[in-house]
Amino acid sequence: MEPDELEGKVSLITGGSRGLGKAIALKLAALGSKVAINYMTDEESAIKVAQEIDNMGGEAMLIKASVADATAVKTFIRAIIAAWGKIDILVNNAGINRDMLLARMRDETWDEVINTNLRGPYLCTKFAVRSMMEQSWGRIINIASLAGLVGNPGQANYSASKGGLIAFTKSMARELGPLNITINAIAPGFITTDMTTRLPDETKESILSRIPLGRFGIPDDVAELAAFLASERAGYITAQVISIDGGVL
Repeated sequence: MEPDELEGKVSLITGGSRGLGKAIALKLAALGSKVAINYMTDEESAIKVAQEIDNMGGEAMLIKASVADATAVKTFIRAIIAAWGKIDILVNNAGINRDMLLARMRDETWDEVINTNLRGPYLCTKFAVRSMMEQSWGRIINIASLAGLVGNPGQANYSASKGGLIAFTKSMARELGPLNITINAIAPGFITTDMTTRLPDETKESILSRIPLGRFGIPDDVAELAAFLASERAGYITAQVISIDGGVL
């Protein structure tokens, strides 16, 4: 992609302080987009991402807020538009996992994951899309998961949230297509992030045995696809779920 491919665009990345969100934020900024970085707890990491963007000559804005809080989402989206005039690109990346067998799962554990992983994208899309509608152009990229396609034991809440996000993506693509707004989902497999580094070694070995490419993915693998989907080049791609999983079996 060209260095200035997203010049003049304004992006919002939720969960942008680390992992996939950080990689996507840095990639979009490198392509010329102004980037609003939402985070909830890791302020130190969020500041470092913003500094990296500043150092490359880009513009970043930090937003500490829960994506599951409707008032907070409405407020920070208004703040982005007040500062930069619009939102062109939304990456719904913020997500958590609270793995547990269903028989032992507390209601609060279920609700916490669903609220962040599914309610969050609903709220961010609902309020950000109005700016896109005004300009008849927009890109929405939802970070789903392999778990949302095939399910995982001990991840009923996480898998349900990501499966719901995929269905949300397809429904919104049909609503927003006539307005020249595309919405797609990326379904990463096993990517090297905080979530995967906590896995026991025997679990990692078992997973690797199922991946034909013989390695975990890295955040940049996902960021490259997100950047493409955010660009003009992807203008005829919508309602798609694209897996990045090394061909996992």
